Amino acid sequence: MTKAPQPLAEVFGHLPAEVINIASVPQRSPFRYPGGKTWFIPRLREWLMTREKKPELLVEPFAGGGIISLTSVCEDLVKSALMVELDKEIAAVWETAVSGEAGWLADRILEFEMNIDNATDEINRRSDSLRDIAFRTIIKNRCFHGGILAAGSGFLKKGEAGKGILSRWYPETLARRFRNIALISEKLEFRHADAFDVLDEYTDKENTVFFIDPPYTAGGKNAGKRLYTHYDVDHNLLFQKCVNLSGDFIMTYDNATEVKELAEKYRLQAKPVPMKNTHHAEMTELVVGRNLDWMEGIDRVLEERVVYSEAT
Repeated sequence: MTKAPQPLAEVFGHLPAEVINIASVPQRSPFRYPGGKTWFIPRLREWLMTREKKPELLVEPFAGGGIISLTSVCEDLVKSALMVELDKEIAAVWETAVSGEAGWLADRILEFEMNIDNATDEINRRSDSLRDIAFRTIIKNRCFHGGILAAGSGFLKKGEAGKGILSRWYPETLARRFRNIALISEKLEFRHADAFDVLDEYTDKENTVFFIDPPYTAGGKNAGKRLYTHYDVDHNLLFQKCVNLSGDFIMTYDNATEVKELAEKYRLQAKPVPMKNTHHAEMTELVVGRNLDWMEGIDRVLEERVVYSEAT
């Protein structure tokens, strides 16, 4: 006799419309990434586990900190994942880690004596080696204010309990995360590429799913401009490309009027999701997709269920 599947709410200890506290979610990314999607992990599990067939591939066109791809593979929610990132520095980290050099990064982190002078010297090194760029990026991400890599960012001054740049430098933890990435690297692919080009390439792939988290610049929002080097995104075109994908997709955005208007224009559903950021402040972001009925207990922003149709 086949045992009935355990309800998702029991599997994940999740109550409908619960505020997601990111401190309760496993941390797999080596990045302290602004705009990271740790808060979405419980929803990611719901989305992928309610599918009839395990996806062959998850494509993350704006990979950033990569938590979605890492979790999807680590928890066997998909067979493999393709991470895509345009930023040269972030790309260097993922390319190094996925290509068999994660162990080197782990060792380099453990060997490094972190202080302001050593960090400054390392960041100012003139080396175009992919491994050196990757290591410099990790130092900047962990020692710069907010983990921001964009121009104008600088070292933490006070940090937690006055620890300054040591506030977010946990060498043993970082090394462990890179070594864990090495264990799943055969199921990961990374490309230093433009998200739109990759979406075009995979448009007709049916058993492929897409998690799309662009910089939050829709409607002239400034957050993405401050946080990311490559913030200029044509959001209307992005929506258009998404509705033409053969595979299913989820988009995450800030809860903005312009985003809701784009969702309505392309006959997509949108739902607000409460979450807590690293400062424990409650926030709301939007999840956008063709059918969000799997997100129980949260009302759609668009009141009527819409039927998918080709974009015009």
